Parts: sequence; structure tokens; C-alpha cells
Amino acid sequence: MRTVRDDGESTGLSVNRFTREAPPTGMSKNGYFFQEMEQREVEQEEGSEGREEGQDSPIACGDDIHLYDNQISPGPEADDSGCVLLNTSRKYVKLMNFEEEVRAHRDLDGFLARATILLDETAASLDDVLKRMLHHVGQDSNASEPSCNFEEVMSMLFTDAGAQEVNDKSQSFVFFDDVHLLSETIQGVTATATGIQYQQSWLCILCNVKHLQRRHVCISRLERPQNWGENCCEVRYVILILAPLKMKSTKTAMELGRTFATLFSDISFRQKLLETKTQEEFKEALVFQRHQLTATNTQPTALGKEETDPRSHKPLKCKDFFKAGRGIYEDFCRRLPFYPSDFTDGIVGSNKTLLKYMTTAIFLYIAILLPAIAFGSLNDESTRGEIDVRKTIIGQSIGGVIYSLFAGSPLVIPLTTAPLAIFISVIRGICDDYNLDFPAFYACIGLWNCLFLILGGIFNVSLLMKLFKRSTEEVIALFISIAFVVDAVKGTVKIFHRYYHAPTLTNSSIEDFPQGRDLLGGNRSEVAASMALNALPESLIQCTRERPVLCLLLMLGTLWMGYTLYQFKRSPFLHAKVREVLSDCALPISVLLFSFIGSYLFSDIELPVFKVHDRPVFNVAPFERLSAMNVVSAMGLGFLLALLIFIDQNIVVSLTNAPENRLLKGTAYHWDLMLSGLINILMSVLGLPWMHAAFPHSTLHVRQLAFVEQRVEGGHLYETIVQVKETRLTSLTANIFIGVSVLLLPLPLQWIPKPVLYGLFLYIALTSIDGNQMCDRMALLLKEQTSYPPTHYIRKVPQRKIHYFTFLQMMQLLVLCTFGMYPIPYMKMIFPLLMILLIPIRNNVLPHIIEAKYLDIMDAQHM
Repeated sequence: MRTVRDDGESTGLSVNRFTREAPPTGMSKNGYFFQEMEQREVEQEEGSEGREEGQDSPIACGDDIHLYDNQISPGPEADDSGCVLLNTSRKYVKLMNFEEEVRAHRDLDGFLARATILLDETAASLDDVLKRMLHHVGQDSNASEPSCNFEEVMSMLFTDAGAQEVNDKSQSFVFFDDVHLLSETIQGVTATATGIQYQQSWLCILCNVKHLQRRHVCISRLERPQNWGENCCEVRYVILILAPLKMKSTKTAMELGRTFATLFSDISFRQKLLETKTQEEFKEALVFQRHQLTATNTQPTALGKEETDPRSHKPLKCKDFFKAGRGIYEDFCRRLPFYPSDFTDGIVGSNKTLLKYMTTAIFLYIAILLPAIAFGSLNDESTRGEIDVRKTIIGQSIGGVIYSLFAGSPLVIPLTTAPLAIFISVIRGICDDYNLDFPAFYACIGLWNCLFLILGGIFNVSLLMKLFKRSTEEVIALFISIAFVVDAVKGTVKIFHRYYHAPTLTNSSIEDFPQGRDLLGGNRSEVAASMALNALPESLIQCTRERPVLCLLLMLGTLWMGYTLYQFKRSPFLHAKVREVLSDCALPISVLLFSFIGSYLFSDIELPVFKVHDRPVFNVAPFERLSAMNVVSAMGLGFLLALLIFIDQNIVVSLTNAPENRLLKGTAYHWDLMLSGLINILMSVLGLPWMHAAFPHSTLHVRQLAFVEQRVEGGHLYETIVQVKETRLTSLTANIFIGVSVLLLPLPLQWIPKPVLYGLFLYIALTSIDGNQMCDRMALLLKEQTSYPPTHYIRKVPQRKIHYFTFLQMMQLLVLCTFGMYPIPYMKMIFPLLMILLIPIRNNVLPHIIEAKYLDIMDAQHM
């Protein structure tokens, strides 16, 4: 890494202008020039010493990284369990153990007593930032360093190499003029199951100064992230450590750097520091983090982790299914202590996030209401008005409020979905074929389904989720996204098929008008019909080709505007807070804008809208109209429906609570499954549409409430979730407003044209594939190898195996799409069985085609 100087002024740092092979440990470059010429001989002499230093040495050889994983107890909010520190000497530095090492507390107390903290530093180049930090240290009345020249200290922080070329047997370096290099640094490296990542948002710079009388620490929080070279592309914090040259071994710059680097290695702690506004709040955050690191890790493991949590690594045993009620009991033990905080987080205390809650609630309101309208309209057509839009909205509000109040995973969003709408249409067809009463038969199937779901919750059937791998979940998730796209395309094609080709009359056919019959005479050709229509008043003629073209533009415009605003947070325009609000409100803005365009600006073109019926909403099912045989036959359909809801419910909960989302309050698979059964009892008896946890609404809900940190790796930008506000308020508020929206029927809700609903479907499908590893690997098939991202599976799995695995996943997806979207209704009934078959395919068939070790790497969670 270098700084290009012009007339003595520094202009910032850029990527190094030298080439170097990867270190022997497999680590990538950390963005700084390692003083190889001085250290190569040192490493050869000390290579064995690093291994002999043992646990008490702060420096470790790179080969011994595994000895230092999980050396500290980072508290309940720290997720960087595989984090280590990397020194510029290319050796790993042990994290400071705040439980055992007294020096860590003394270092922090000394800093708090004479704190030098710069908040929202505006300087952009590293030189300017360090000059400001040294200036503040020099101006500190407590510094009292009369014999120290801080200009000389500034020069000591860097090593400037002149134009020279050095050749070596193992590596070759080329140095150019004006290369500006940091002498010694510490940077965090997170070791995960999928590889190693540099923590690019902070940098600790060390310097031993001969004439210093005591140690100094200065922390600078930059106003904006700065790009200072490879693996330091998003620097937000700079920690400057100055220490006398001769110090006690526990008081060196390295030891002091270990203390503060350990504090900053926690990603959630760095997010908390961003939210501080004063130096006192900054100090309080440091003290709180010390408390978290000091807390002994003696708390007993949660019951669910040992017994009935599907995410635990405990082997699945048959006896686990006979512990009736055990899973629900442990779910309550795990989640009840956090229940009050589900309502107070972000509302009470200094860390308020009211704006994020408001934008998330607005997003959920639109993202839930419009699919409810769309699926309600679909149910209205398939059931001939038995389940319409009004019932769907009311059922969504009732079920959503109950779920948001009592569910163990409050970020999960329950919704009536496309597979349920297809299931309902099949039931209507069966009722027509066998002359059955639809409300009664529908309720009977729903009650059987609820019985199976409740029994599944009682007997811990959700433990079967241990058999679902990440790749299987992603195949099903991608199928759901494709289903949204297919629904949007089918609706648009139907509009084109109906209105694009031949002109029609608004209220009647041409035979109803005398002048039309006179013009046509006996000729019924299209040309004659067109000439006759041209002679009629314009008000009688419906817009033909203008209508489908406008519908297509509204659908694509809704998608374009929504996705553009969704990506706006990554742009350099406007302020960061404004970008975040626009990104959070992307969907509402897009829907409202294009509804206004379609319904107002083009009011002369009549667009398709959903129907609204004036019928009683709540009708108790007339069970007396069913015979005993009808009730028994409903049991089979109820089992298939329970299988569908069981798979979708648990997979959505699993995707929502994925490790990369960093949710801290635990899960409640068994209770949530039972709660879905209880909710659907009410839905079945009252003739309302069934519901279950919906994808991708639940994962999008998590992203809306998340704070993210960006990093650049190999030229690719990645976002890492730092923290998620786990609250019930957003979904509760959204579902209450959805219930109030019944008063907006038929107007103004009918001002939202169907094409805008289809655009919403496309937006949901497109945003849902973010982070879907299967989609990323499918994209590799279209890329040249030089542009492959440096993901964990690219590094660890042969390219051919990756493509084999992707192809096999695509075959599974194709089979799911064939059975789930084929026009034969009864073929869709066995769709849940196909999803179950994906389990033995992944666990028993694929290991015979691709080695199990490669399958496990590609299925690993990438945090």
C-alpha cells in the first residue's frame, strides 16, 4: 500500500504497487507491505520459537491459529468466535483474555482516565488522520512529553522505500519511488467455517518511540468509511498506540494494541460505537464491552441446544420424538426471558431506532397487503367468491396479530401463499366433481391439517429439520421465488391475450348497435369489424393495445423503481441516513408512484383491478352437510396440507434464523409450528384462507431491521449483518393497519392496478435471491474464471465439483417446478411429498456423486 505525494502533500492511500505471493499460511495480503527483507531471516530463525512459546505468548505462528480460536468469552452479543489478530509480521496475535489478564483492565482504565477520542473525523487520507491524532495527543495537558517531537513520530509510523528492486528465491518485490508504508499494525481476522475474512472497518497502528515517557492511546472514528488499500477498504476506526521503546513485557505497544484490538474485534460492538454521539457515550460503550468480555462463560448451555433445538449438532434419535411437549417447554424456557425486550428494544434506552421501525412497518404493510390482495383475487376466481379479497385481508390481520404477539420467532411473517392458493383451487375442483359443500369440506380439511400440525409440535417433529441442508433449503426458497415470477408473468400474459389482439366494446357486442350492424352487413371479418368500430363513438370502445402495453410498463416500472431504490444505499448520493430511508421505503414508494401513474395520469385507459363482494365475512362452516366418508377422505388431504405447511414453516424459520443474520434471542420451532396449527383452526372454521410462515417476506423483514457493515474482498463488495433489532412491534403494527385497510375497500385500494401487484411479485422475487448461494453458483456458469468471487467454496472445492453440484440442484429445482406449476390440478397435490424426497437425495444420493467433504463445504453457513 502506498501514498502518492505531490509537492510534499499526501493524497491518500491506494493499493500496493508491488506483487507478492500469498503467505504460506494461505492468508491473503492485509493491505500493508510486510518488511520481508528484515523478517524473512527472522522467521527462519524464530520459526520454531513461535511454536515453543506456548499459550502464554501473545505471538503465534500462522500454523497454530487453531489454538487460539474461542480463547475469550465474548459475551452473548459477540459472534466473532473465530476471530484472531494479525500483526504485520504475518504472525497471529492472541486475543486478550479479559477474564485472566489483569493488564487488560489496567490498560483500559488508563485510557479512560486520559482519553483521546476524535469523533466524526473528516480527514480522508491516512496521513491527515494520523497528523490530527498526533496533534491532539501533543495538545493533551496530561501528555507532558517535552522531549518528544511528534513530527518525528509521524515519520516513524511509516517506512518509505526508495526506488529499488530486490529479488529473492521465493518471492520478488519491486519498489517504486514514493511508496508509503505503515511500519506495524494489528488487524482483525475472522476465521469462519467457510474461510477467513479481514475485518476492514478498523485498524490498530503501533509505534515504539524512544523519547516517550509513558504510553498513549488515541482513537479516531471517521465520519465516512475510507478506502486505504487492500483489506482496508472500509476503515471507520483508527487506533493509534504509542509506547516508549523500553518497557516491561506486559506494557509494550503490542500488549496495549492487543487490549484495544480485542475490544474492536467484536462486530456488534463496532456498531454500538457508531451510534454514540459524545465521548462519554463512547467511554460507556468501552466499559460495557469490557464487562461483556470479562463475564465468565459459565452459564449452562440452553436446554434447546442440548435436547430439541433443530439447529443443534446433537444427533437425531428416535426417542427424541416421544418426549411429548419437551420441545415446546424448552422453547418457552428459551424465549420467555426475552419477551419484554421484544417490545422495548429500540424504544426504551439511549439506542432508539424509531425511524427504522417506522420504515420497516410501512414496508411490511405494503409487502403483506398487496400479496394478500393478489392471492385473495386468485382465491376469489377459483372458489367463485367463497374466499375473496375482503376475507383474505381480514384473515391476514387476525392471524398476523396473533402470530406477532405469541410466536417464538417474531421476525417471521405469516401469510397465505401461492401453494396454499393452488391447494384451495384443487379443493374447489374436488367439491365440484363430487358435489360437496365447499365451506364444510374446506373447514374439515383445515381441521385435520391443524390436528397434524399440533401433534407435530407436541412430538418434536421439527427435529427433522436437522436433515435439511442449506442446499435443500435454497432449492425450495428459489422455487418460491420462481413461483412469484410465474404468477406475475401469467397475469400479464392473460391481460395480453384478452386485450391485445382484437378491439372490443365496453358494454356490449357490435350486434347490439344498429349502426354497427348496418356497417357490417353480412360481413363478419375483422377488417369490417374494425371499420365499423371506427364509426362508433369513442366512449363505447375499450382501449385495446394501449391497455396491455401500459400494464407491462407499470409492472416493469414498479420493479425497476423498487429495486433501484433498494440498491440506493450503496450509492454515493445524498446523506447516509437519507439513503438508508430511501432503501427501506423502496417498495412503498414504487407502489404508490406507479399506482398514481396508472390510475390518475392514464385514467382514460381502464386497467384491470380486483373484485370486491358485499358478503358476510364470517361464516361458520356447516359441518352437518358432510357424511362420515367425506370427513375420512378429508383426512388424506389434510395430511398433505400439513406436510406442505410443516416444510414451508420450518424452512422459513430456519432461513430467518440463519447464523449470518446474527439473531440472539433463540428459536422456537416446536411452539411456532403448534401456533400455526392453532391459528389455522380459526381460519378453517370461519372460512378464511390458511396461512403459514412466508418466504421471502420473513428474510426481507430481517434485512429491514438489520445494521450492516460492508467489506471489499478481491474487488467484490460484501455486506455483513452486524446486528438485527428483534422486535414484535413492526409486524404487529403492520398487521393492525392491514385490518384497518378493510375500510379502504373498494376504494382507494382498487386504485392499485393488478400490474403493480405483479411488479411487486417481481420485486420480492428479485430481492429474495440476495445471498442465495445457489444463484451465485448458477451465475458462475456464465462468468469467465478470472471474475469468480473469492468465496469459500471457490477456494476449497474443485471448479468441476462446484458445477456438478449446481447442475444437480438445478435438476431438483426443475422437478419441483414441473410438479408445482403443471396445469393438471391433482398433480400439484403430491408436491409436498417431492419436497420431502429432497432430503434422501441430498443425504444419500449426492455423496455417491460428489465427495461428502465437498458437499459439506458448499453447504456451510457463510457469516
